[in-house]
Amino acid sequence: MTERIPGFSTLAVHAGAQPDPTTGARATPIYQTTSFVFDDVDHAASLFGLQTFGNIYTRIGNPTCAVLEERVAALEGGTAGLATASGHSAQVVIMHNLMVPGDEFVASRKLYGGSINQFNHAFKNFGWNVVWADPDDLVTFERAVTPKTKAIFIESIANPGGVITDIEAIANIARRAGVPLIVDNTLATPYLCKPIDHGADIVVHSLTKFLGGHGNSIGGMIVDAGTFNWSREGRYPMLSEPRPEYQGIVLHETFGNFAFAIACRVLGLRDIGPALSPFNAFLILTGIETLPLRMQKHCDNANAVSEWLAQQKQVAWVSYPGLSGDRYHNLAKKYCPKGAGAVLTFGLKGGYDAGVKLVSNVKLFSHLANIGDTRSLIIHPASTTHRQLSDAQKVQAGAGPDVVRLSIGIEDKDDIIADLEQGLAAA
Repeated sequence: MTERIPGFSTLAVHAGAQPDPTTGARATPIYQTTSFVFDDVDHAASLFGLQTFGNIYTRIGNPTCAVLEERVAALEGGTAGLATASGHSAQVVIMHNLMVPGDEFVASRKLYGGSINQFNHAFKNFGWNVVWADPDDLVTFERAVTPKTKAIFIESIANPGGVITDIEAIANIARRAGVPLIVDNTLATPYLCKPIDHGADIVVHSLTKFLGGHGNSIGGMIVDAGTFNWSREGRYPMLSEPRPEYQGIVLHETFGNFAFAIACRVLGLRDIGPALSPFNAFLILTGIETLPLRMQKHCDNANAVSEWLAQQKQVAWVSYPGLSGDRYHNLAKKYCPKGAGAVLTFGLKGGYDAGVKLVSNVKLFSHLANIGDTRSLIIHPASTTHRQLSDAQKVQAGAGPDVVRLSIGIEDKDDIIADLEQGLAAA
């Protein structure tokens, strides 16, 4: 008889965790310590030489963070995970292991604005160059690939417009190019979409959003799918060539299908240093335990709100893949059959002024620059996050003067709709 594979909800509660062997504590303890005592000199040497797994220093690894890493990797169907201080830092660590100055990566134009800014500006300081492609025109990905390309980067559900990306089609492009596909799965979470099942080689998360789910802690996660051949053609020397700082170990040869996660830890996290605090790991672990319950409620509420908005005379358009008439509805059914997520945008016929009045008059919604909270959140990008751009640039970024973004929470849907109704009346 084969061993039973736990279901998603069971993994969300139990993966990676055991009762504390010393105290019997059922909840994962917060190991709030900088460093760990070695058994003896030989034990210390084996840890530093990567011959034994264990704890050295919390910047490199911590038992609380380790439970979080194992849990998210299990939920995504990956071989290993690595927690970092934020989603942005996770992206830096990933690229640090893939790129050298002068290299390129191809990225979808439909991304979180913070990632667009990071790729366009901060990454250039490392000599890493982004080439943009259009997820609605897959030929642009093919055309963007050059001999300098080291990766392709997309989001499963793009923030903020709710664009569903054709992961499988782009994975095929990446495979033909011989480069890994990186998928930011923050908005979908593995409850709605598992990019590895559709060809992703690396999954990245902002744990700050739906995985943590309560707006109380910042974190990032890298999940290694264990699917990519890092030794191919010597294109990824940090994994395929001897590492002088580890007595000549070749990481891919030594660690096989979780070599990328190891590289991110012992070459990226060790030297760049964006470690996740054990306390934040504890809070995020607690949030993940209710992930399937929360995400289904988020999606059910978002579907109801989007349908209601589409009927309002003040609303010009609604962008939400859960709507049957949405251009991404068929992709949503393929990649996110349980629901299309909690984030949606809509346009107000009254334009900029109406958007400002709406966010000023809602009461249940919180007006802030975040998503993925249990609470319903609202923002008018043109007057806040994108106000420094020209009107033409705002429109190109999907943040035109009429656009309002909602992150729908888990309150009663009738209360969410009632708040929007009174806010629209005031606008």
